[in-house]
Amino acid sequence: MSRDLKRQFIAQLVESSRLLRNYIDHRAKARGTTRAQWIVLFRLREQEGLSQVDLADVLELQPISLVRLLDRLVEHGLLERRPDPRDRRANRLFLTNSGRRLVDDLDSLRDAIACDVLRDVSDKHVESGLATLRAVKDRIKALGEEAEHIAAK
Repeated sequence: MSRDLKRQFIAQLVESSRLLRNYIDHRAKARGTTRAQWIVLFRLREQEGLSQVDLADVLELQPISLVRLLDRLVEHGLLERRPDPRDRRANRLFLTNSGRRLVDDLDSLRDAIACDVLRDVSDKHVESGLATLRAVKDRIKALGEEAEHIAAK
């Protein structure tokens, strides 16, 4: 594969990612939420009871950034913090009934966004693109781990 083709692919990936994030932000805002809140709610639906530290790790966020986001979700009645019975310093995170209803409602929005964005793309192309994106993601993770390993020396 030529270097120019690789550059074009990365440029398209970055630009498409930016445009998709903006589109999702716009659609989420119409439902009274943000993309960042949506991600937290989805993750907690999958793994309720995570600690704030564990959630920050899973989402690859700085704990201080996550705390502000969690504060907003608590203020909106979508999430509650409960003391960890094994560690008085830690909180566990749980969706409220309102939070669960919102994240369930957002499932239909996620489906609508996927249908809108991929409307004229064949299943074959989606499958091929998905395989490519997974390979790119795995390679990026490996490169990051290599860099961390070198930096630790």
